[in-house]
Amino acid sequence: MAVTDEAIEKIKGMIVSGTLRPGDRLPRESELAAELGLSRNSLREAVRALALIRILDVRQGDGTYVTSLDPQLLLEALSFVVDFHRDDTVLEFLVVRRILEPAATAMAASRIGEEELDALAAQLDALGPEPSVEELVAADLEFHRGIVGACGNSVLCSLLDGLSGPTTRARVWRGLTQEDAVSRTLQEHRAILAALRDRDAEAARAWATVHVASVEQWLRTTL
Repeated sequence: MAVTDEAIEKIKGMIVSGTLRPGDRLPRESELAAELGLSRNSLREAVRALALIRILDVRQGDGTYVTSLDPQLLLEALSFVVDFHRDDTVLEFLVVRRILEPAATAMAASRIGEEELDALAAQLDALGPEPSVEELVAADLEFHRGIVGACGNSVLCSLLDGLSGPTTRARVWRGLTQEDAVSRTLQEHRAILAALRDRDAEAARAWATVHVASVEQWLRTTL
C-alpha cells in the first residue's frame, strides 16, 4: 500500500471508530503524524485528498476539521466524478436514474406538502404550452429536484442530484430532434403531479418510470 493510501486509511479509521467525530479538530500535524506512525509529508497528502472529497475541512490559520459528514456534502464528489462521463455511458446513467427516481417519487407521495405541490404546479403553469427546449430542460431539473427533495431520504436525493447532470444534454437533444418531446414531457409532468396530489404512490412511481424511460428509449434508437 502506498504511504499516502496508508495515511488515508488510518485517518479514516479514526473517524469510523469515533475517535474523531464530525466537527472535531484534528491534532496538530506533528502530533498526529507521530501518533499514526506516518511521515508528515504522507499525512499532508492524505489530508489534501480527504479534503477534496469533503471528509476534512482545511481552514487556513485555524487547523483541519472533520466535516459534518452529511450525505449531501459527501456525495458532492459524485457530481464531480460523473462530469467526466463519456457520451457512450449516458445510457447507463439513465438506466440508474430509471431505477432510483421512480422509487423516490413514490416515497414523496406521502410526504410532499400541499404548498410544495402548488409551487410545482405554478412552475408548470409559468412554462406555458410551448416553452423552449432549454427552458423545459431547466424546469425539468427543478421539477424533479423538488419532488425528490421531499422523499425523506437525503442519500437518495443527493445521488439523484449527482446523476442528473450527465442526462441533461440527452434531454436537450431529444427536445430538439423528437417532434413531440416538449408536449410529452409537459403531459408526463402533469400526470406525476396529479398522482402526488392523489397521494397515489404507485401511480407516481409508474409515471416517473414512463417519464425517464421515454428519454432512455429515444436515446437507444439514436445511438
